[in-house]
Amino acid sequence: MNPSPDRATLRAALRERRRALTAAQRIAAAEALAERILELPFFPQHGCVAGYWAVDGEIGLHVLQLHLPPTLTYCLPVLHADGSLRFAEWRTGAPLVENRFGIPEPDVAPEACRSAAELSLLLVPLTGFDAAGNRLGMGGGWYDRSLAFRRERPAPPWLVGAAYATQCTEQIPVEPWDVRLDAICSEDATWIAEEPQ
Repeated sequence: MNPSPDRATLRAALRERRRALTAAQRIAAAEALAERILELPFFPQHGCVAGYWAVDGEIGLHVLQLHLPPTLTYCLPVLHADGSLRFAEWRTGAPLVENRFGIPEPDVAPEACRSAAELSLLLVPLTGFDAAGNRLGMGGGWYDRSLAFRRERPAPPWLVGAAYATQCTEQIPVEPWDVRLDAICSEDATWIAEEPQ
């Protein structure tokens, strides 16, 4: 999975946009994002919702986690030896360990983790996106490998990108391995399928 130079250039520019946001903008955006995600027409009432630990200026999900109904279990990604992600339950204050990229993940045994197919909804971090639901990640391919089964069949889980509005771009160059999202939420808009609402 070698990204094309166009994707690499776009990724660098969009990361800079994200990093340029002030702390106040980030906090306000996280609050607005949580409301938008909870209002999604397909937001589950039961099962597992997986988020991510925000790094490198990614939009935070802490507000959302605090407002999840008690019937939902919140999970974080865990790197798996096969190059994919698994997802483990995590509550604020529970033990974390840093993975090889320095990102905190739940400190659990491998058998305590779920595959992506076992989730009800997966919130996906992104570097950039377009209104067609195409996502540009960090370039490691972790989510694309973990969600490859979604190229063959529809949800579950529902796949929702989480981003700042400034990360929207006209068109993301698409590669054969990319997995299209069902929706993308930012602090000021929700895109479902092809149409912004």
